[in-house]
Amino acid sequence: MNGAVTAIIAAIFLWWFSTGVILLAVRRADRSGRHQALVLAGLPLLVVGVGAVAASLMRADVAGVYLGFLGALAIWGWIELAFLAGVVTGPMRADCLPGLSGKARFFRAFATVSHHELLLTVGLLGLVLASGGAENHMALATYLILYLARIFAKLNLFFGVPRINMEFVPLRLIHLKSYFRRGPVTLAFPAAITALTALLALCTERLWFAGSDAAVAGYGLLTALVALALLEHWLMVIPLPDAKLWRWMLPAPKTMPKEER
Repeated sequence: MNGAVTAIIAAIFLWWFSTGVILLAVRRADRSGRHQALVLAGLPLLVVGVGAVAASLMRADVAGVYLGFLGALAIWGWIELAFLAGVVTGPMRADCLPGLSGKARFFRAFATVSHHELLLTVGLLGLVLASGGAENHMALATYLILYLARIFAKLNLFFGVPRINMEFVPLRLIHLKSYFRRGPVTLAFPAAITALTALLALCTERLWFAGSDAAVAGYGLLTALVALALLEHWLMVIPLPDAKLWRWMLPAPKTMPKEER
């Protein structure tokens, strides 16, 4: 039980801390204009992540579990940094056209993030290939949960949810706001909630019946990660001030005229 509690607390802290660090780095890049330099400076994070994943694959112990989890988070974190810094996004960097709807709106919205989606998918495929025949699939499981949760979140922001936190959208991604839709939930929301709840139940059941310290640590980390993803989706409809978790640690945002984007 202690191993499960430790893993859950570790996952929650790493989620909060890593999100805050990325937001802080991007906010400072917005103020200095050094977005590409930020992404290049973050490359060691990607290298360390790949190295941690490689070191974890043939380790079925607790240390291997944490190595895989941290490695996947590091790879994911660098890709998110590149996206939020506006370096890896998509070919479309303009606002959504007024009155655009249906397939035209969907494909235009996808073009704003297509390069990011491609890079995330390449990362997933790389982990699938690397994990073939490995004893430890923690890195792949971690990344896959993040990947699925991100797809669900983006679809709901596109189709519509009552609450959208616009506060932390970086300057170079300010055009994305025009593709978000604030309104009643659509079928995308119950679909996401159902899938994430089922995944949470599965991870919780595996945690409850875990037969080794490594399994306890692994399913503790994954259970917490899925629970956080589910919470993030519920915060799209429940009016709670979630932005306060990070607002206190960030400098004031810099405003930028539309023509300078």
